[in-house]
Amino acid sequence: MMEKKVTWLELFYDLLFVAAVSKAGHVLLHAEHGVISFEYLMKFVLIFIPVWWAWVGQTLFINRYGQDIFIHRVFLILQLLSVLVMTASLSVDFDQYYLPFFAGYIGSRALTAIQYFMIHNSKSEHQQKAARYLGVCFIIGILISTGSLFFDSWLRYAILYVGIAVDIILPLIGRKNLVKVPIHTHHLLERFALFTLILLGESVVSIIAVLQMDHWDVRSVLFAAFTSIFVIAIWWQYFDNVEKKVSKEIQTAGQAIIYGHLFIYISMSMIAASIQLLYLDELNYGFMLAFVFGSVLLYFLSTSLVFHRYRHAHLRLRPRHLVFMLGIMAAFIVVDLIYRVPNYAIVGENMVFFLVYAKLTT
Repeated sequence: MMEKKVTWLELFYDLLFVAAVSKAGHVLLHAEHGVISFEYLMKFVLIFIPVWWAWVGQTLFINRYGQDIFIHRVFLILQLLSVLVMTASLSVDFDQYYLPFFAGYIGSRALTAIQYFMIHNSKSEHQQKAARYLGVCFIIGILISTGSLFFDSWLRYAILYVGIAVDIILPLIGRKNLVKVPIHTHHLLERFALFTLILLGESVVSIIAVLQMDHWDVRSVLFAAFTSIFVIAIWWQYFDNVEKKVSKEIQTAGQAIIYGHLFIYISMSMIAASIQLLYLDELNYGFMLAFVFGSVLLYFLSTSLVFHRYRHAHLRLRPRHLVFMLGIMAAFIVVDLIYRVPNYAIVGENMVFFLVYAKLTT
């Protein structure tokens, strides 16, 4: 299969998602009485998933069918406008901004569906069949979500997200159609790595927020130093794997990459938020431990899953490696539950965990 390259317009398209991801992540900074309430945790997930899925939808079309030609550029520019409307309307106050959010998100999904239906008959039978299947999947999701306009209160959101859930699940059900039109693995890994950079940038922004605090002492210096190494270790672990350890020749439907990265991205947003919340000491000790180590555990498990599927067979992690890493985390948690440690020590523990994880996997 001919190698597919990322275009400059795709990179420009990603820029809008920098703001979308930032808005979603800021929902996690709403700590009240020492905890992030279930309401705000759910709002974060409910904001993040449409952002991720809107990006995935267009990215996958480009991966399988996209060409750097005039009509595809026009559709991507129209996608940009839809994403701009959606991003501008992202807010914890769903009711006030529901209609523009709906218009932006559904507009983005509809444009992707139209592109699938426009696949030319010069394509192979398998390519046409996969395109029609995906187009129908997205139209079904759009129609269900559109039903939300006829309701108010919680029913509106329930119907909206039922449509989004159907949109996400149907490609999994129709996997047999999609494996016959495999993704360009190199291009897709590169696209998801670029989006990972956006999420990593949120952690860098959190470090900058810490560095801009107007009081400096040993605690602050240690916190900033440990956090910086922590984020560098995440970068090292992820990008060395993408660049050197995975086989880009494997041809699949790409679903391990697509759905696994949702959990990678959610965990990275949680890690970025935890940096600021830890430094400001806005969380109860028990909740802080659960949130910080929970986000790191989610990242560890999701990256292990994604890279295991595409890693060269002789480089895959063995069960003993997973047990070893989980043992390190368990030891840190037990120590922290027995002794109340300062926030820079918690960051230091996670720094050590990621340095070991990066060294082990790269």
